[in-house]
Amino acid sequence: MNRRTFINQTIKVSSLVGLSSVVHPMIWEKSYDKHITILHTNDVHSHIDPFPQNHRKFPNRGGVSRRYSLIQQIKAKNPNTLLLDAGDAFQGTPYFNFYGGELEYKLMSKMGYQASTIGNHEFDNGIDNIAAQLQHAKFDLLNANYDLSNTSLDGLVRPYQIYEVEGISIGVFGLGIELDGLVSKKLYKETQYLNPVEVAQDQVKILKQDHQCDLVICLSHLGYDYQSDKISDIKLAEQTQDIDLIIGGHTHTFLDKPSKVLNQAGKITLINQVGWAGLNLGRIDFYFSHNQEQGVKDVVIEV
Repeated sequence: MNRRTFINQTIKVSSLVGLSSVVHPMIWEKSYDKHITILHTNDVHSHIDPFPQNHRKFPNRGGVSRRYSLIQQIKAKNPNTLLLDAGDAFQGTPYFNFYGGELEYKLMSKMGYQASTIGNHEFDNGIDNIAAQLQHAKFDLLNANYDLSNTSLDGLVRPYQIYEVEGISIGVFGLGIELDGLVSKKLYKETQYLNPVEVAQDQVKILKQDHQCDLVICLSHLGYDYQSDKISDIKLAEQTQDIDLIIGGHTHTFLDKPSKVLNQAGKITLINQVGWAGLNLGRIDFYFSHNQEQGVKDVVIEV
């Protein structure tokens, strides 16, 4: 699977979303053997309902019901679809205050998420609450750079998971932001933060070399970019290699299309983030070919 074409789009979740919003580039399907769709969200922050009709910026936008319908439409056209989240599913509306994350995880399970990573707001009711709410999650919670060995999450959170989709091996790992200064120590307890760049390189080695994954995706809650030396998705891409896609969160960054960043090997890593509150659903389609004479060597992006 050494020839790939990437085609992407960001789908707005609003009252206007319908089948006509889902663009399928059939011209590529005729040329490539396998088609994998990655759908993703970040920083939904307990926004179960749409914004009210009189909201100043996002009138009648978002909502779990619309997102679920859109996901089902896309899966009906391409069953080879993964649904991923980059953290901060918790905190932001009274649903979290009343249910502590139970409703969020139940709804994510109903929508068919395969994996999420841990955002800093997942700790708002304490690390033990995350462990308690995981009984409602029918998806993997992934993080590789938090040492959770002396916490209630020990054994409940995996550093990575590999998903086999239509013969394509997809390795997904998670990274979280440094909690010191963002979250009270009494909430994250004995969680130890590890250098995300070093950890990412270790995870990529495991996934690419040891497990021979065709595609490596990082679920990152580090933030898109900062005007400082603070590690971000941009810096992570520049300082590593063999990460095909970084699905980001934390900074609530609305990207019209994925950023293309040259990694340490001089190849492109895609970075995408779709704002917050479930207003957008990110979509990236990967096309694979067995034919050595077919396809392109580098990444091609169409919006």
